[in-house]
Amino acid sequence: MRPDERDPAHLWDMLEAAMAIARYGRGKTIDEYLRDPMFRDAVERQFILVGEAARRLTEEFRAAHPEIPWQGVIGQRNVLIHRYEEIDDRLMWERIQRDVPDLIRLLSPLIPNPPVVESES
Repeated sequence: MRPDERDPAHLWDMLEAAMAIARYGRGKTIDEYLRDPMFRDAVERQFILVGEAARRLTEEFRAAHPEIPWQGVIGQRNVLIHRYEEIDDRLMWERIQRDVPDLIRLLSPLIPNPPVVESES
C-alpha cells in the first residue's frame, strides 16, 4: 500500500479520538477534570492518538491543509509521551474546550462520509 492511501484512515483515527475527547468533556467542569485522574488519563490518551495519527499523515497531505495546526497537534502528542512532567492540566482543559471543537470542524470535511457530529445544545 502506498503511504498516501493510508491518509484517510489516519484522518478517521484523528476524528474519532477528537470526538471522544469532546464527549468526555461535555457537561463537565474544570474542577471535575482536575479532581479525576481517570478522566485526565482518558483525555490524554485520546490526545496521544490524535497526534500519532497526525504524525503518520503524509507530508504532502499536511502541506495541502495548512488550516490545521499540525505542528501543535503533533507537539502535544510529544509532550504527553516524552515530556509528561510538563503536562499542564489547565492548558489541557482549555484544549478540550477550545481546540478540540475546532479540530473536529476542520477534519470533518476532509474525510469521505464523515459521521454526523452532535451539536452542543
